[in-house]
Amino acid sequence: MVKHFKWNPKPGSKVRIHKKPNAAEQLACRPWLESELRVIEPQVIVCLGATAAKALIGKNFKVSQERGQFVDSPLAPRVLATVHPSSILRGDPEDRHRAMDALVADLEVAATALD
Repeated sequence: MVKHFKWNPKPGSKVRIHKKPNAAEQLACRPWLESELRVIEPQVIVCLGATAAKALIGKNFKVSQERGQFVDSPLAPRVLATVHPSSILRGDPEDRHRAMDALVADLEVAATALD
């Protein structure tokens, strides 16, 4: 769902503040994503973050509760979601280490489907 890159400049800086694509923008980008999936025929899809998960798995999907678990999807034989890696950068160092360990554990689940 990151087919649509939307951002605002941070005031007084060259830094870009990324913005979540709205439903219309996600819908407009969906045909490109589906075309790529048809060509690639992935065995595993990992949705990074809530925006991707809700767009691909369903609007009621909750990354905080269902991360790291395979879900049924017509998009690929194995689909799971986890947090967006940028979310690990937030919080105190101890929380970041736990968050990184959890992300790695989720990715290890995805890797089991590739063995």
